[in-house]
Amino acid sequence: MAEASPSGNPADKPALRAEARERRRIMTQDEKTAASTGLGENLRALTAQYRAKKIACYLSGTDEPTTRDFIDWALQEGIDVLVPVSREDGLMDWARCDHEGEGLDVLGMPIPTSELLGPMAVDGVDVMFIPASLVDVEGGRMGWGRGYFDRMLGSMALRPPVFAVVYDHEVIDNVPIEAHDQGVDGAVTPTQIIRFG
Repeated sequence: MAEASPSGNPADKPALRAEARERRRIMTQDEKTAASTGLGENLRALTAQYRAKKIACYLSGTDEPTTRDFIDWALQEGIDVLVPVSREDGLMDWARCDHEGEGLDVLGMPIPTSELLGPMAVDGVDVMFIPASLVDVEGGRMGWGRGYFDRMLGSMALRPPVFAVVYDHEVIDNVPIEAHDQGVDGAVTPTQIIRFG
């Protein structure tokens, strides 16, 4: 496992995010292809373990661990897939993935062009797969600094199991945590499924 800031100082977050972003940017196509295969297998395995009929999962962008083949598989299996849609007010709506079209949300992240559903649409999903820049061995999660997923997870009365989708090198010893940060129940990487706590 990689080393993070030993102090866990929140002031270290920007540097850690910048390093994570750069490491993703310089990954080779062969590394991305290999990672995609492993991620897909592990995401499918977790979905089967939870016997999920409805999931929440992000639609991956260029440098993110890919979820697109997994979402294709889920739709073919008749699984209802909800994708987060960021709003200007810092909250998230959801949209049902239907492959009818694709656009971008206010942050420039890919989203389906299907009807927007409100923030409560995610209630009742069986499992949730969310993005992260880094996670630590205690389940601490660091996103990209906008707080959308922290706000969403913190507002849920009944949280389903939540897994961060990251590359293997993004599971580290210590992520700086602040009071508003929401942890995850596990991580999915190209080589493993990790459960915390």
